[in-house]
Amino acid sequence: MKKGIRPMHPQAEVPTSAPAMTYDQMLERVRYDGAYPTRERAERTVRVVLAAFGGQLSADERGEVAASLPVEAARVLMAEPSAAEPLTGWGFVKDVATRTGGTPATARWDVGTVLALVAHLAGDDLRDRVLARLPSGYALLFGRAELVQAA
Repeated sequence: MKKGIRPMHPQAEVPTSAPAMTYDQMLERVRYDGAYPTRERAERTVRVVLAAFGGQLSADERGEVAASLPVEAARVLMAEPSAAEPLTGWGFVKDVATRTGGTPATARWDVGTVLALVAHLAGDDLRDRVLARLPSGYALLFGRAELVQAA
């Protein structure tokens, strides 16, 4: 296992591989893509969405996704223990709205902005594996179409 930074959650180790962008670059990208007025607003959004998303992933998935993120973002993702039962995509958006005190519409925007960048950094293979395991509704949050089989 790669040498990591001491995690907040005892079972999780934050990978320290070189990500495709720095944390500052990540925040600027989220600020631009999400049209947030300040860097602070973009950072708050990144932190809330990554913390909530970390809880929806298994420990192995969190580690894989974290390896593609800047260390600061990886720490936030890794800090949240896995939920006993993953939320649907809509449930996830409502959870983020509760965490931010915002509306479901603004939470949907926040989630889509951050998860689209996470998907880009993680790559198609990892994104598709994570989506295959999560309940319905997450594909759209990653900027992907969600195909369903007719009954």
